[in-house]
Amino acid sequence: MKIAYISTYPPRECGIATFNHNLLRAIGYNKTAVSEDSYVVALNDSEDLDQYEYPKEVQYKIRQENQKDYIRAADYINTSLVDACIMEHEFGIYGGENGVYILPLIARLQKPLVTILHTILKDPSYMQLTIIREIAKYSSRIVVMSHRAVGFLTSIYGIPFNKIQLIEHGVPDLEAKADNPVKESLAFKGKKVLFTFGLISRNKGLETVIEALPKIVAKNPDVMYVILGTTHPGVIRNSGEEYRESLKKLAKQLHVEDNLTFINKFVSEEQLFDYLTACDMYITPYLNEAQITSGTLSYAVGAGAAVISTPYWHAQELLSDNRGRLFDFKDTDTLADIVNELFADENKLASLKSNAYEYGLHLRWPNTGQVFVDVLDEAIYKSLAEKEDNNKQIIDPDAMPSFSMAHIKRLTDDTGIVQHAKYGIPNLKEGYCLDDNSRALILAILAYQQTKSKVALELLPIYLSYIQYMQCDDGNFRNFLSFTREYLDEVGTEDSFGRTIWALGYLINNAPNNSYREFARELFNKSIPHFKALKHLRGIANTMIGLSNYLKANPNDEHVKHEFDTLAIPLKQAYHNHKNGRWHWFEEKMTYDNALLPLALLCHYQVSKDAESFDIALESMEFMSQKTLIQGYLNPVGNNGWLYEGGEMAIYDQQAIETMAMVLMYFKAYEITHDLVYIKQMYLCYQWFLGENSLKVPLYDHETKGCGDGLQPHGVNRNQGAESTLAYWISHLIVLKGLEFEYEYVRNNDLADVKKEILN
Repeated sequence: MKIAYISTYPPRECGIATFNHNLLRAIGYNKTAVSEDSYVVALNDSEDLDQYEYPKEVQYKIRQENQKDYIRAADYINTSLVDACIMEHEFGIYGGENGVYILPLIARLQKPLVTILHTILKDPSYMQLTIIREIAKYSSRIVVMSHRAVGFLTSIYGIPFNKIQLIEHGVPDLEAKADNPVKESLAFKGKKVLFTFGLISRNKGLETVIEALPKIVAKNPDVMYVILGTTHPGVIRNSGEEYRESLKKLAKQLHVEDNLTFINKFVSEEQLFDYLTACDMYITPYLNEAQITSGTLSYAVGAGAAVISTPYWHAQELLSDNRGRLFDFKDTDTLADIVNELFADENKLASLKSNAYEYGLHLRWPNTGQVFVDVLDEAIYKSLAEKEDNNKQIIDPDAMPSFSMAHIKRLTDDTGIVQHAKYGIPNLKEGYCLDDNSRALILAILAYQQTKSKVALELLPIYLSYIQYMQCDDGNFRNFLSFTREYLDEVGTEDSFGRTIWALGYLINNAPNNSYREFARELFNKSIPHFKALKHLRGIANTMIGLSNYLKANPNDEHVKHEFDTLAIPLKQAYHNHKNGRWHWFEEKMTYDNALLPLALLCHYQVSKDAESFDIALESMEFMSQKTLIQGYLNPVGNNGWLYEGGEMAIYDQQAIETMAMVLMYFKAYEITHDLVYIKQMYLCYQWFLGENSLKVPLYDHETKGCGDGLQPHGVNRNQGAESTLAYWISHLIVLKGLEFEYEYVRNNDLADVKKEILN
């Protein structure tokens, strides 16, 4: 098999780079199973692709903060002859918020992926939790290095146990030299040596050992504490050698400066092994328990060192059964007592070393490499089996969250639905708007129709009452209302007017009782004189969608039919005015809520059978599909720049209402044509909410049942206002309607033909 490794790589000074280099060699020991043509996709921590002089196995480089490099890397891997990929994961080595840029890469991979998690947090942020869950979704296997990590993934991250593989951290396949050159070095010769190695930063707790030195030196004046390693590059960038200098200053204050040696270099694995086998005791004095894996600790045990450590998670596991000694965080007295005890009792010291050495034998890289070969074989076999299983339906209801009005209810009080939220908490300072209450009314109707939700039925009159409160005496509508119920405008926008007519028309056609229908009809009739004043295309489109619903319930209302046909004229004329050979759109640019324009003409055709409306709707819809779905997932026009004729489409910020409009548009297209391709496109758009987007990160929040307020260059806008959450749940319920259509299609057509059509 040929393998692509995605990771940092030497000569970059990084523990994960070293791990990946060792893993590549360890897997390569099995020459009968693994191709020598395996290669590395390396992560650079700057914009300079020539930053490091990599060895020949590095065949592709990614600039950490360059989003496009990740996409190009996926294409490179897919077009190469690799059979599988291994990815080393640590939040800090990938770009974007918490390394989110890696998700588009792995989502595009057409090869089975095995991911090794080096950091698994007990209290992850929302984005950290989301990223690990998404990595698990795209990975055939998740590899961790400790039992506690397995528990965290299942209980905190919700990853299935059968997807997780425990493989302990590998260690060098070396033996102690009879003539170890390190023992003759100045820091070691004639000394009792305490030793720590690794990239230096404040979380390593090195001051704890220095503070214990006076008590140790009092009984063992020939002790030398040797710290091997360079300062972490991130620390160097932010504060230089401030931490190292503070340690030297501390040693001087405690009068143990002669018992402290810094060796400021990054050594080879063989040299490191010499240091570990030359020291008397190895110490890891980390400051807190949140260390799920420590490569330095594994190396020390593998070398047969006597290890003394604080009880962080990995140390608790690896040093059990008398393979090391533990002391509490920052407990300098206990550390000093353990060191003095072991120096005084050679048998205890020798026993620790012997136990560590024996355990380390099964951790050696050749053994670890063979376990990885077996995991890769299984991943490749599983991938081939999945490709052969073509019996898939378009909409997967099991992949959709269960319907919930929890966040909608949280945002709603006795006035209406609050516009905005800070994260998942209502932001009352921003008050209410007509747009959101109109959308909320539509959702309440849909929810009651499809789920018989009592919550929806209870909330429906609140939204209807808000609409009535915002209607002016002349039938027009205000939009904004403060939390103290003070009007904030005299007349709302045409968009808010149109959305309100949409909601009222939808209620008239789908009311759960006559009282609501009659109430809505009264508000609707009062607003009719304002239809002719509409000038803006989206206000017109929203209004037309409302009129189409009204006319389904009142097909003989000739006056409203006339208004409907009249409104369609400027929409069709705008298309003719702007359409040319390569631009099939209603304006010189595509902005927001774009899908409403073809959706309105589809609604017009459905009622009037106007062929021109139908042709324009399909043609403009196809144009939009080519712009937004061409990459196999929804990439809606971004609000930060739009898409001008002849220009480049803005990718971000992507908004939930844009996605909802596209879901509704494709649903309407299927409803009219019964062409299954529109069900596929509808579901593809819906999946944008669940992570099938340019960043491969979900906007739907399973905890709050809300939806993030947009997709931004570095991640999700974590605020969960009414507009986005309503857009998600309306889309959700429309897709469930689409699922009913799909089932009906299957019942009415030959099953083999349906499968063929779905696959095509």
